[in-house]
Amino acid sequence: MLHRRIVALETRDVRFPLSEGAGSDAVHSGSEYAFATTLITTEGKNFGTGIVLTLGHGNHLVCRAIEMLGARLVGRDVEELMSSFRPRVKATRQRSPAPLAGTAQRRGAPALASITNACFDVWAKTRALPLWRLLLDLTPHQVLDLLDLSYLEDVLTREDALSLLASEMSARAARERILQHGYPGYDTSVGWFQFGDDKVKTLAQQAIQRGFRAFKLKVGSEDGSRDLRRAFMLRELAGSEATIMLDANQQWTYPEALTMCRELAAMSPYFVEEPTHPDDIHAHAKLAWEIAPVRIALGEHVPNRVMFKNMMQAGAVHFVQVDCTRVAGISEFLAVSLLARRYGLPVVPHVGDMGQIHQHLVLFNHIALGHDALFLEYIPHLREHFVIPTQVENGRYLTAQSPGSSSDLCGVGPAL
Repeated sequence: MLHRRIVALETRDVRFPLSEGAGSDAVHSGSEYAFATTLITTEGKNFGTGIVLTLGHGNHLVCRAIEMLGARLVGRDVEELMSSFRPRVKATRQRSPAPLAGTAQRRGAPALASITNACFDVWAKTRALPLWRLLLDLTPHQVLDLLDLSYLEDVLTREDALSLLASEMSARAARERILQHGYPGYDTSVGWFQFGDDKVKTLAQQAIQRGFRAFKLKVGSEDGSRDLRRAFMLRELAGSEATIMLDANQQWTYPEALTMCRELAAMSPYFVEEPTHPDDIHAHAKLAWEIAPVRIALGEHVPNRVMFKNMMQAGAVHFVQVDCTRVAGISEFLAVSLLARRYGLPVVPHVGDMGQIHQHLVLFNHIALGHDALFLEYIPHLREHFVIPTQVENGRYLTAQSPGSSSDLCGVGPAL
């Protein structure tokens, strides 16, 4: 593991136009995905890529913050950096410059996420391992040295986390069978908000032919009858055995969410995602009680581990959708996954990375933490832009084999 010293950190503002209607929901009608990208180069010309998703506006500001925060990494040895990653992340968060102070910092510090994800990518590459393998090779103590568990101690101490990791060691061999079988996926791209009924039907039929048995449909229309019509239409098309998730993207007030979730219950949604304002813990907790057995998923706009803790403590969430491009990167994703395991809640990530990094993280969650292998969201729109895109066959993610976190983008590399 020679040539590990970091010699440069650069950023790229990378943007991709989408086809009409793709990526749309009840909030967003635009047709652009963007990555605020970090590139870390070592003296051996290895480079790590870190990405966080935006919808274009402000992407350049995140890149500027990456430059300010990341400058301290130049000159550091990768192994030394990762062996003391927890205190360094905590210190960086506390020393954040103006663009990451206050509300922006509370909202997950996207610049820190991009930097963190690049650190994990270059670490895995210097060890010539895919990220999932690197993480599984770590001892429980080494895993905990990556994570900031501060402000979680009332429900999850370091000793609790070590005990959980150690207790799952004996079951790892059996769970590693998933490496051969692949991790199940669900298709979000069939049900974007601006797609007409005929297009939803066509795309759902094509997804079924590709082996998918789980789908997501965007809801949250001003006209609730449209949501009901589309949801029952997809249920009829996919059949009673299919898994169908509904995503309201925060558009309902509490009374609207209560009414709509009760009316949608008849089509048996697996969960309803973001039924109301993502900061309203009390409303989600009330809904969880009032709409049972319909269950709630959230996480796309939950910005950090403390907010996740509060949601879990309140009984406001049934499916944890933590996203390593929305919280402060891979390390905080793992902290939230441990927290979810402590509460007995499944993790079904939101995939601001299009599943590239999360295909590694869900394998660690299942094998090392004992999380159920439910499914991972599948969004195919940017596949051609990744050097090594996810491979999905018969509705399952095939296990990534190349070193790193699968984040490298075509034509996006360091200047050195």
